[in-house]
Amino acid sequence: MASDLEVTSNLAPLNASKLKITLTSTPKEHTPAESLKFGKTYSDHIIYATYDPVTGWSDPEIRPYGPIALDPAASGIQFCSNVFEGMKAYLGADGVPRLFRPELNMRRLERSAGRLALPPFDGDVVLQLIKRFVQVEKRWIPTLSGCSLYLRPTIMGTMPGFSVVPSDSATLVVIASPSGPYFAGEVKPVSLLAVSETVRAWPGGTGGHKVGGNYSPGFLPQKLAEKQGYSMVLWIFGEDKSVTEAGAMNFFVVLKRDDGDGLDLITPPLDGTILPGVTRNSCLALAVDPSFQEATGLKLHTHERKFTMQDILKWSNEQRLTEALCVGTAAILVSVDRIGYEGSDIHLPKCEGGLAPVGKALRSKILAIQEGREEFNGWSVSCD
Repeated sequence: MASDLEVTSNLAPLNASKLKITLTSTPKEHTPAESLKFGKTYSDHIIYATYDPVTGWSDPEIRPYGPIALDPAASGIQFCSNVFEGMKAYLGADGVPRLFRPELNMRRLERSAGRLALPPFDGDVVLQLIKRFVQVEKRWIPTLSGCSLYLRPTIMGTMPGFSVVPSDSATLVVIASPSGPYFAGEVKPVSLLAVSETVRAWPGGTGGHKVGGNYSPGFLPQKLAEKQGYSMVLWIFGEDKSVTEAGAMNFFVVLKRDDGDGLDLITPPLDGTILPGVTRNSCLALAVDPSFQEATGLKLHTHERKFTMQDILKWSNEQRLTEALCVGTAAILVSVDRIGYEGSDIHLPKCEGGLAPVGKALRSKILAIQEGREEFNGWSVSCD
């Protein structure tokens, strides 16, 4: 499947069959899995390809990790015409490297690139390249449960110039980082500070796409939240203070139902301001799966609908709010223990072992699928 912009027939498409592999002559030393921090260590190689408006895509390469050349006036530097994905490779007990639902990442990468009018490409070809890349970098996949080889495909505009126009050239780079858990140490709840003075995304913007410009504006609110003793920002939007995302993660709440028939699992709808997260999608699908409900003893009803901070306050006062969850590729899932709002805290029930029951069940199942210990709907995709 190609990205939103049609591939011009006389230009070379990205072609995995033309992949060139040049292995490093100086392999790096391994960092012990127990010492890995998220995104701080990098493997030996990268994927690299470029798009030229006259000739199309270059032959892709797997080559030694190192700096890449960019013109200082490149669109990606001057106008942040950059899109990326976050994916993970896991190594099962059978020695097979696997990716978790990578086709969803490729469709999102295509949509994100199309939104920024970047040159066209076929995400399925990018996935072929990533699978081969994972095979080459297999020794870098940690075997300790909860660790993974984090993959960061990035496409950036490289056309030099100050004219505010789409970039007609681009560079594709994929790097890999053997990583430990996103939050260092044992799994523990996070705290959120509800923020409405600044916004993460707005209707008609790019909040539903994974573009670089979505993230850096959140750095200052994050620092301010940390200064007040909170782990992350809970982004709320509009006069009604609608809940959207938490930090760079999707957000869920779990409620007792009025009729006593199990629990409601609620997340904001994909209205263009919410990133369609792979973990978000997976939680919604698992929650209503009969085999998951039977194995966990949880009866869950999923809802994608708007809710506000006043709703959260009301649910908490009624003692119906049992959990709040942040989910995303990097961390998988973490529970929330308190939410700061208008000078006071909304406290969630205490989590034994750092995770509340629904969050623990979802995280355990997703991790078992990712690590190849369990099968579910073909979500774990072999790279062999």
